[in-house]
Amino acid sequence: MKPRAIIRCAEKWGLVLVLFLVAAVAQGQEQKVPLPEEEEDPQTVRLTLEEVIKMAREQSPNYQQALTQLENRTWQYQTYKSNYLPQLALYATVPSYVNDYSQILDQNTGEQRFVRTQSAVSAGHLELKQNIGLTGGTIAIDSKLTRIDNPNGYSYASNPVVITYRQPIFNHNGLKWDRRIEPLRFEEAKRYFWEEMERIAIRATDLYFSQLQSQISYEIAQKNVANNDTLFKLAQARFYDAKISVNELLQLELSLLTSRQSLEQAKLDIEISTLRLKTYLGFTDTYPIRLIIPDQIPQFEIDEEVALVQARENRARMITLERERLDAERNLDWAEASTGINADLFLQYGLAQQAGDLVPVYENPSSQQRVNLGLSIPLLDWGRNKSRRGTARANHKLVTGNLEQQRVSFEQDVYLQVKRFKMLREQMKIAQQANGLAERRYLGAKDRYLAGKIGVLELNQAATERDSARRSYVSNLRNFWDAYYNVRLQTLYDFEMKEPLTMPLPF
Repeated sequence: MKPRAIIRCAEKWGLVLVLFLVAAVAQGQEQKVPLPEEEEDPQTVRLTLEEVIKMAREQSPNYQQALTQLENRTWQYQTYKSNYLPQLALYATVPSYVNDYSQILDQNTGEQRFVRTQSAVSAGHLELKQNIGLTGGTIAIDSKLTRIDNPNGYSYASNPVVITYRQPIFNHNGLKWDRRIEPLRFEEAKRYFWEEMERIAIRATDLYFSQLQSQISYEIAQKNVANNDTLFKLAQARFYDAKISVNELLQLELSLLTSRQSLEQAKLDIEISTLRLKTYLGFTDTYPIRLIIPDQIPQFEIDEEVALVQARENRARMITLERERLDAERNLDWAEASTGINADLFLQYGLAQQAGDLVPVYENPSSQQRVNLGLSIPLLDWGRNKSRRGTARANHKLVTGNLEQQRVSFEQDVYLQVKRFKMLREQMKIAQQANGLAERRYLGAKDRYLAGKIGVLELNQAATERDSARRSYVSNLRNFWDAYYNVRLQTLYDFEMKEPLTMPLPF
């Protein structure tokens, strides 16, 4: 046999050997691929973005925490309001018994000596008290009855009616400041609760799209495995007919193995993202979840000036700025009032009587009066009070300046968030078009490859661009819905329904 004939024979049998090895490897790697079109688990829970957000707002840990904080602030507000309502209290001693030696003064000798005493004192005191918010004073109406029992008998003393008025003069009036600040604090708490509902929506949206992107990646991986498996089998037949090279066949096999590896990673990713979503929503069952792509984009326009107006009217931050300003003024008032002259006026008028029996103790009572004016005047404090007032004034000036800067930053954030929303909505339209174009391009490239008009590299490039466009589309959807709920958070206003996002309290 001639040398050239020997070489051709060796090449022929070499190709047959390579083909045999490739087929063996492919047979060893072949596995059942679950296609997206296959019937899903009948227990699968299908959820939309709106449903996930609704569940998060009703049963997530963040909702329970926000609700508890609002309840806490509500009870504090009720406590504040009770300070301006009459308070009725009963005090009683039933009885106080003493059997001991007591020191007394002997009226005959003028000496101090100890004698054994035994007595039991029973007393009742009914008091009706009212704070006066305008002046910071207190007025009270009391009724008292006391009985003393001793070895020689018993006696009564009564104060049927006693009217007492206490009035601080020049002092800090905390009740007046509370009347201005506490309603703001409660309104601030309510708006923070409503804002927290939007933050919960943002968090739920983030977890929703984390699972949705894992779901899309899993579907892409399934399609890639199915497509690469089909292409590889077709390539085997074409290789037998010597229509493609060994390198092209190996490239398709490598693509098949890579797609199977990506499918396994996608399975793990979707399990992790599903667990996180279920944990946040408070799901306790083990049913699989399948999310529906929220591609129905709401169509409405947002004007920046309208958004700023709604943000100023609805956001808790604007109330916070006003409350912080009043807090600074109250601290300044307290520092100036507590470091100067202080006085307390005490006025009391009542009736009193004592008797040896219960009925006479309320007959023909005599009047009693008390007047007391106490003064506190700092004389020498080595500049301490002056330092306190100076510190309070400096803090007031600092807070006032910071509040104005915060107001400007707040409005800038609202303006930029609206601009971001508009930009992402336009990007969403472009991504939607790109996704459709990439899918059509891949289908055309696949048909041309099967017709032998392009190579495997061009086909792989079209597949990569299709997958990238699909993922980019979902990513743009995620950014859009994040911006959508951020605009609602920044303004506490529903531009789609044209109404504020305030709602009745859940209790």
